[in-house]
Amino acid sequence: QVQLVESGGGLVQAGESLRLSCVASGMIFSTSVMGWYRQAPGKQREWVATDNGGRTTNILNAVKGRFTISRDNAKNTVFLQMNSLKPEDTAVYYCNVAWPVVAWGKGTLVTVSS
Repeated sequence: QVQLVESGGGLVQAGESLRLSCVASGMIFSTSVMGWYRQAPGKQREWVATDNGGRTTNILNAVKGRFTISRDNAKNTVFLQMNSLKPEDTAVYYCNVAWPVVAWGKGTLVTVSS
């Protein structure tokens, strides 16, 4: 059974940084396509970043230059480094695996105060 467990969320002030982590189990991690999504209050869930099996990465334009996705295959972990956070980044952030299976974590809350 695939499990994704996020951590690292919290309350920060605008301009500060957070690093989210997502530990995966029950799957072959090293070649998996991992992603981060977020859902702000009252809005639909939106895609933020993807790591394509460690080969390439894609980042939402709105966060490009501030957010970075990376992975540590030895720890079955994918990260989302978030710098220069803005109040509009406030959301629940979800970890996702899109290949070779599809699964979601339960999310971690990020709150950015102005």
